[in-house]
Amino acid sequence: MGDVGGRQGGQRGRLAGRSPRAVVVAGGGVRPRPGPSHGEPADAPAGSVPLPPATRRTMSDSTDLELSGAAFEDLVRRAAAMCARAIDGLPDVHAAGRIGAEAAAEAAALRTDFSDEPVEGGFDALVPVLERAFDLALVTSGPGYLAYVPGGGLPVAAVADLVAGVMNRYAGLAEAAPGPCALEDAVVRFLAREIGYGEGAAGVLLSGGSLANFTALVAAREACLPDGADLRRAMVYASDQAHHSVAKSVRLAGIPAENVRAIGVDARLRMDPSALETAMAEDVRAGRIPMCVVTSAGTTNTGAIDPFEAVAAVARAHGAWHHVDGAYGGAFALCGPGKARLRGMELADSITVDPHKGLFLPYGTGCLLVRDRETLVRAFRMGASYLQDFADTPELIASPAHLGPELSRPFRGLRLWLAFRLHGVAAFRRALEEKLALAERLAERLADLAAQGVPVELVERPQLSVVAFRLAPGRDQSLADANAENAAFLREIVRPGRVFVSSTMLPSPEGPRFTVRACVLSFRTHRAQIDAAIEDVAAAARAVRGPTPAGSGVVV
Repeated sequence: MGDVGGRQGGQRGRLAGRSPRAVVVAGGGVRPRPGPSHGEPADAPAGSVPLPPATRRTMSDSTDLELSGAAFEDLVRRAAAMCARAIDGLPDVHAAGRIGAEAAAEAAALRTDFSDEPVEGGFDALVPVLERAFDLALVTSGPGYLAYVPGGGLPVAAVADLVAGVMNRYAGLAEAAPGPCALEDAVVRFLAREIGYGEGAAGVLLSGGSLANFTALVAAREACLPDGADLRRAMVYASDQAHHSVAKSVRLAGIPAENVRAIGVDARLRMDPSALETAMAEDVRAGRIPMCVVTSAGTTNTGAIDPFEAVAAVARAHGAWHHVDGAYGGAFALCGPGKARLRGMELADSITVDPHKGLFLPYGTGCLLVRDRETLVRAFRMGASYLQDFADTPELIASPAHLGPELSRPFRGLRLWLAFRLHGVAAFRRALEEKLALAERLAERLADLAAQGVPVELVERPQLSVVAFRLAPGRDQSLADANAENAAFLREIVRPGRVFVSSTMLPSPEGPRFTVRACVLSFRTHRAQIDAAIEDVAAAARAVRGPTPAGSGVVV
């Protein structure tokens, strides 16, 4: 690495007629190299055009932000040491981290002002501040993190971000960066093939599932509505278990949020195709336009998988776009058991997949895949006079800016490209299979607890890797009391700090019920964490409810 830095520094010196001005000081800081002060002319490179006298008197090179290769290598080494300590310490960190009012008050003290001068002591002086800041947060990268939908934080992807950031190539137009765009295009094509799309498919990497769902809704609007259509007549359909980003995307696409029709679900919380058909037919008779149906490849609440084949037939009959929100579960198509459970997903016009969920990458990596590339091109490709230099360049490689809303964007594709190359795709397939198996193990052990007299009920057998459960209702217990008791149950589960789970409200005949949910998706979560979770669930049930006669739990 030092050799590379030396070559870069030498090249910069040759190009500018000088050496890099920033140098390393103790602690990993950088200081300007002594040189001409403001008001003194710097030595001009040989053969340069002389500047006017007034300019020569006042101008000097401002190189304080430039690092030599050696300075950069030293800085990265210090940052890597901090990260390595954090990785090694993950098994011993409280799984929930530190959040809440007390943590927020402590975090407010970190909002100190900035100085005109570099911090004394360099990067090493900032490490305690950074470690304190990261301590005041959910530990989403930890092995015991089973809350919400975990984002993995694969370290190789962090290396990719470092490389992409330092090289800093613009990755919006293939004409400007054919190399980086080719690597990203390879990633998107691979994902499209894995979920079952054919040669005409395409896609774009975005910041996450929310932006991917929005991009899909815009493509649906452009594909399904005639020019000049009244957007107040456009209708979107999703189950009552859909992610809230669907309604937000509809509103951002210019369609009233109230035009999202919540479709009922079956006993397993999957969209009911007959209810969808009824709703769409009603809208047609009322003069409204069925524009898009959104199904889920794993809902956030319970991991429910909507019946893709039946829904696709209904959507097709009404000329509506079919979008699958697979932000959480879509990546399971990369493994055999997951692909079988997601059969029919490939019939959709578009699919959201979040690599920062199912492929274990750091936050900020979403993906939209479409069956027909031209649907994205028609919706998003635009020109401008300041881009005319690229106008006559043949597009042999996909340009992300022509397939989505972003013009300026980072080189996101390197995260997955490097991870697939260094780990091999088979490692991801095995990890995904393991998460499905771990969820099954958790469900089976919860059922065992219920059979042993622990007052827990398994709400639903896992369809993917989310397991929903709660305390079984007590005799003559009101819904309000049951919900309050389950909130206490959740607090007791997470109190030891070995695992962290979250909650939701699920429908029941009596009304919404407080339900605990565990989502097994971190690449660091293994059998030991699941077994610890079972022990803590049993202890929490005893702490809240006390001993219960055998057979009082509920097994689904």
